[in-house]
Amino acid sequence: MTDRTLGAYVHVPFCASRCGYCDFNTYTASELTRDSTTVSPATFSPRLISEIRLTAEVNHDFVQPLSSVFFGGGTPTLLATQDLCAILAELANTYGLSPDCEVTIEANPDSVDQTYLAQLKQGGFNRISFGHQSSSSRVLQILDRTHTAGRTWQAINWARDAGFEHINVDLIYGTPHETDADLLQTLAEVSSAPVDHVSAYSLIVEPGTRLAASIKRGELPMPSDDVAAHRYGLIDDALTQIGMSWYEVSNWSLPGAQCQHNIGYWQNQDWLGLGPGAHAHFNGLRRWNVKHPAAWANSVDEHELPIGDTEALTPADIFRENIMLGLRLKTGIPIDSLTDSGVLVANQALAEGLLEPNEFSNGALVLTYQGRLLADGLVARLWD
Repeated sequence: MTDRTLGAYVHVPFCASRCGYCDFNTYTASELTRDSTTVSPATFSPRLISEIRLTAEVNHDFVQPLSSVFFGGGTPTLLATQDLCAILAELANTYGLSPDCEVTIEANPDSVDQTYLAQLKQGGFNRISFGHQSSSSRVLQILDRTHTAGRTWQAINWARDAGFEHINVDLIYGTPHETDADLLQTLAEVSSAPVDHVSAYSLIVEPGTRLAASIKRGELPMPSDDVAAHRYGLIDDALTQIGMSWYEVSNWSLPGAQCQHNIGYWQNQDWLGLGPGAHAHFNGLRRWNVKHPAAWANSVDEHELPIGDTEALTPADIFRENIMLGLRLKTGIPIDSLTDSGVLVANQALAEGLLEPNEFSNGALVLTYQGRLLADGLVARLWD
C-alpha cells in the first residue's frame, strides 16, 4: 500500500421487516429462524470482530489506517450500540483510523432514539444516513416502509443534538402512484431539516421482489423513465435552492459534506468488505464473502476467511470501471484517459449537450444536467 486509501465496509444483514422493493442481502428474524441458523443481532458482533482480525492476518500488506468506515445493511441500528462501538474499536485497534476518518452508519428512523444516537456519537460515529424515502404515507406503504415521515425529522434532530457532524437522508423517487406533489412535499421537509447531504435514487424494480410481483399482476403500474427524469429535475432544483450541489449523479451536499467513503468507491480506491456478502477491493482484485449469515458464521468460527469468490480485474476492466464510476462524479474524467474512438464519442456528446464545454476545453469530461440524465448510455458509448 502506498498512496491508495483504504476504507472499510461492514455489512449488517438484519432487518426488522423486508421492504417490497429490496433485493439486498438482508434477513428478518423469522427467515433466520426458519433457516435454523444461530446468527442473530446478539451473536453477530464477536464474529465480525473475529473476521476483522483474520482479514488483517491474511492480508497484512493491506493494513493501514482507515480513511473511512461505513456500516450498511440491512439495518445496522438493530445491533446494540455497545456491539457497534466494539466493532469500530476493533477496526481502530487492528488497522487504525486516520485523524479525519469518516465513520458512517445507516439507520431506519424508527430504529433509534436519543440515548442510542448519543451512545453512537460517543463511540466514534460521526456521520449518519437515514432511510426516509418519502414523506407520503401512500408511497411509504407501497414501499413497505415501517416509519412515518415525522419520525425521520425527529430522529434527525436527535442526531444533530447528539453532535453528529454530517446527516444524510436517502430518498426514492418514481414509486408507482407517487405524484409531483408528494415529492415536492418531501423536498420541502428536507429543505427545512438540519441535514447537509441527500442521496436520491430512482426506484428500480428488481426481479424476485414483492414489488415486481405486484407489477406483474397488474396491481401497480411500472415506473416510468420519463416521470423519473422529471422528478430528478425537481430534486436538483430544490436542493440547489438550499445551497446543495451535486457531486455525484445521485448525491447532493452542502460544501464539505460529501460522503468520503462513497467517493472512495467511485475513485476505485481500496476497501475491506466485512460481514455476509460484503465486497472488498484490493488494487485490482475484487472479492466477496459468502452471502448467507450461517455460511459466513461457519467460516469465521473455523478461523477461515468467508470468501465466496474473487475476481482479478484486467486492464480493460479497470479502464471501463474508471469511466463508469469517474464520469458520475462532478470532477469527471480526463479526456486523455480515453481511447481514440472514445475521444470521438466525447466530441459527439459535447455537441449533443451532454458535457460541459468549459470543462471539455480544460481537458475533462464533466456531465451537464442533460448528461446526468443520460449518463449510463454515454458510458456505454465510451466503452465501445
